[in-house]
Amino acid sequence: MILALTVLLGTIGLAVYLYRKFADALYYASKLDGPKGYPLIGNALLFVNKSPPEFFFTVRDLVQQSGKCFRLWLGPELLIVVTDAKVAEGILSSPKYIEKSSEYDFIRPWLGEGLLTGTNKKWFAFRKIITPSFHFKILEEFVDIFDQQSSIFINQLKPKAVSGETFDVFPMVTLCALDVICESAMGTKVNAQIRSDSEYVKAVKEITYIIHVRTYDVMARYNFMFNISSYRRRQDKALKVLHGYTNSVIQSRRATVAQQKINTTDEQENDVGVRKKVAFLDMLLQATIDGRPLTDLEIREEVDTFMFEGHDTTTSAISFLLYRLAKHPEVQQKVYDEIVSVIGSDRKRPVSLAQLNELRYLELVIKETLRLYPSVPFFGRKMLEHSEIEGITFPAGANIILMPFFMGRDPEYFDDPLDFRPERFAVESSAEKANPYRYIPFSAGPRNCIGQKFAMAEIKSLISKVLRYYTVLPPEKEHTGEESFICEMILRPTFGIPIRLSERK
Repeated sequence: MILALTVLLGTIGLAVYLYRKFADALYYASKLDGPKGYPLIGNALLFVNKSPPEFFFTVRDLVQQSGKCFRLWLGPELLIVVTDAKVAEGILSSPKYIEKSSEYDFIRPWLGEGLLTGTNKKWFAFRKIITPSFHFKILEEFVDIFDQQSSIFINQLKPKAVSGETFDVFPMVTLCALDVICESAMGTKVNAQIRSDSEYVKAVKEITYIIHVRTYDVMARYNFMFNISSYRRRQDKALKVLHGYTNSVIQSRRATVAQQKINTTDEQENDVGVRKKVAFLDMLLQATIDGRPLTDLEIREEVDTFMFEGHDTTTSAISFLLYRLAKHPEVQQKVYDEIVSVIGSDRKRPVSLAQLNELRYLELVIKETLRLYPSVPFFGRKMLEHSEIEGITFPAGANIILMPFFMGRDPEYFDDPLDFRPERFAVESSAEKANPYRYIPFSAGPRNCIGQKFAMAEIKSLISKVLRYYTVLPPEKEHTGEESFICEMILRPTFGIPIRLSERK
């Protein structure tokens, strides 16, 4: 009896505490549409025991039922889901709203306070010193890496083209993108395409999976539950490998640079005077902030951020692009004709950044792919104070979840939104001028994707190489039913990207 009374009083006390703490959030949230919630747990039951595809369909149904701005409660945590372009503009265009939402806490064990997850003064300072790293002259340094790794990718695909079998290209693209980003970021090769069982490659797969689990699994969202789960032990093991590798590369490169300075040799040249490619790490080693060089930890956070953002996002974009080229042979032919016109028919000829920039129709195809399949299907901001945007009050502490996936498929923003029509991006429409934030696959405003030019060049390089060697064909037997996705930090296809290849003569 005493135990039951203690539990009852404790529950009432907790409820009163939570109500007082979240009274404002409760008040303003009540003015928004959204599914019915329950005391303490909110709407958590909607997502319990849901598989990743089921999670996606649940969110889709909520968007259809509740409109362009609605609230969800995950326990005491308030989420406001936004698919309204005007509201998105009000949030993304303002330097007031640059704090990332709680979901980004799941990435911090790996990335620390790097550019993706950093806040306030530190974020502004690092954004300023990193932005020049993506200048077009620097991008030219990376084009050779794109081309070399694309050549390895072509060789890995050859047995598939010879057999004509249907295969899932997504895992192969992942390994290619990982090779590209590792060499671009750190100047080292992990040879993921050839050694997919390497410790580093497996650690990357493991940590991205754990981040994904924490995104949709309500029980794993909260540290006190996560820390006693097996996921925490798996995360620690993966981070030991990832941080250990990055730290060793940083220390090795620091020592090399120091030795080069002692020898008074040009650190950009090797022993025979041949210009050496500059990795993202090299630029960070030379950078200063407030007059001091960056610490190893600060450099590691930015390199790891580049690794995280640069391999999964391009994997998603390239894979869905290959899928659409297979389904639309007329689009594929136009892309191929443009590639031959700009680059020529010599398959082994290296491609320049200037040539990649000339592939304008391919760029339209990439944009249309990202409209339907944005690599980052949602991103979030946290409100630090009460704010009114487009007549809606967003209370302090609320997590704002913007969803470019559903915005790109909204018939109010795009005519025949499910049609794959790259030409729609050839001419800016009046709708685009009225709602420039309706298409935001790279986010927008002060915290837009700093590496979008890098990503566009990498995608163009790999696709132009693939199409010079192969024709991309649909699978012999396609998945029936509606498209299904794993909608996490990165958009993934539930059933992979099945395609076939045939060699071009």
